[in-house]
Amino acid sequence: MKKFCAEFIGTALLVLFGCGSAITNGFGAGYVGIALSFGLVIVAMAYSIGNISGCHVNPAVSLAMLINKKISLKEFAGYVVSQILGAILGAGLLFFIFGLENGLGTNAIGNNIDLNVFQAILVEILLTFAFVFAIIGVTSKTENGAVAGVVIGLTLTLVHIMGLPLTGTSVNPARSLAPALFVGGEALKQVWVFIVAPLIGSVLAAFTYKGLAEK
Repeated sequence: MKKFCAEFIGTALLVLFGCGSAITNGFGAGYVGIALSFGLVIVAMAYSIGNISGCHVNPAVSLAMLINKKISLKEFAGYVVSQILGAILGAGLLFFIFGLENGLGTNAIGNNIDLNVFQAILVEILLTFAFVFAIIGVTSKTENGAVAGVVIGLTLTLVHIMGLPLTGTSVNPARSLAPALFVGGEALKQVWVFIVAPLIGSVLAAFTYKGLAEK
């Protein structure tokens, strides 16, 4: 239960600060500020709850850990439910603070650069692949424990820098679903892309790493 509580809190804070920074335009710093906000909250959570739950705060990450047999199917279900509920809390707090005028940091197909749905799916698959691949790699060796949180946070920052003008960068179904539930409309119609594509990217990353790591 402590693991699930940690995931709930971690995902709530990820949405609060990450999507909150999207609403405030990266605290005035634009895309770089938004990217850094998502990355820095992951660094903070990695060193706060990493020893409790592994700090997945993302169903795509939990799916990769399930494939790599780091967690059981029962734990996976508990993680995903906790992450979604935490994301809803984070989005709810943003709704209370900002209202719906600024979209709560929802994702969109062609955020600032025009994309079709297939291009958006490909972008999210690639971004999630890179993010999850880095997570699996850096957490595969215990000696990397001291730097793992920084590496993961910087990787999330990296994928956001590329992805923000394209899709708003999801790479996390819970982070995308929760704001869309509040905003509704086109955001809710498109949210399936930001659920399906990150999960595909996660599966590809998990099996690719397994193939490379097997002796």
